[in-house]
Amino acid sequence: MSVLSPIETAPIEYPSSDGEAMAESDITRFYMIYSVEVLEIYFQNRPNVYVSANSFVYYEPGNKDAVVAPDVYVVFGVNKRQRDNYKIWEENGISPNFILEITSKTTQDKDQKTKPEIYQKLGVVEYFQYDPSGDYLNPILQGLHLINGQYQTIPARGTAFDNFWVWSEVLGLELHIVYGELRFKDPETGEFLKTYGELDAALQQTEATLQQTEAALAEERQARTQVESVLRSLVEQLLTSGLEIEQVAQMTQLSPDEIRRLVGE
Repeated sequence: MSVLSPIETAPIEYPSSDGEAMAESDITRFYMIYSVEVLEIYFQNRPNVYVSANSFVYYEPGNKDAVVAPDVYVVFGVNKRQRDNYKIWEENGISPNFILEITSKTTQDKDQKTKPEIYQKLGVVEYFQYDPSGDYLNPILQGLHLINGQYQTIPARGTAFDNFWVWSEVLGLELHIVYGELRFKDPETGEFLKTYGELDAALQQTEATLQQTEAALAEERQARTQVESVLRSLVEQLLTSGLEIEQVAQMTQLSPDEIRRLVGE
């Protein structure tokens, strides 16, 4: 057995899991997965934006107890890659820029008291809380923006309890509450961000519409071909009877050039 000398120190292990479930309820897990998925898609072409959920963020080297696990967080200015956990000192001192907590009965105190103090010290620019149950927050979505080292409330737009939105300057997105449901909206397109499943469904719908349009055009072309065939036969009969092209054109209300095209002249 080796013995550490006075100048040697044991390596610090920074766990990536505490052995607990990822989320305490289906609804918390749903909004966590939804948020990460749509934000990853939204930032997919930006290699310096990292999106993660419910992973440990360590903020003091050598202190494995100096850790938080945001439900959803976004970091700008770091490589987009897979991580076991996020150590701020290994990422050039860059803290998460945006954090969203899906609050509940068991996390309410931490989300409203402990975590804001930590996030404020770490320089997290925006901190959002969402209460899908509507039992703990009023309004059920709240945002804070760091100004001069202190969190200031981001005003909500709209007055309805279950229909309003809050602007995220960090993300460049609007966080909407639509009948109590959290949704991210791109103000440039005016559309809500879609999950992979929603994008796939939209693609399938587009393909189905395209197929229907192509089928309709094919039917239209076939109908035109049939009409033209009948008209050609009529024109040929009239010309065979001794009428001049100009006379046939007058009778059929077609131009002489169209008559010549029909008979192949």
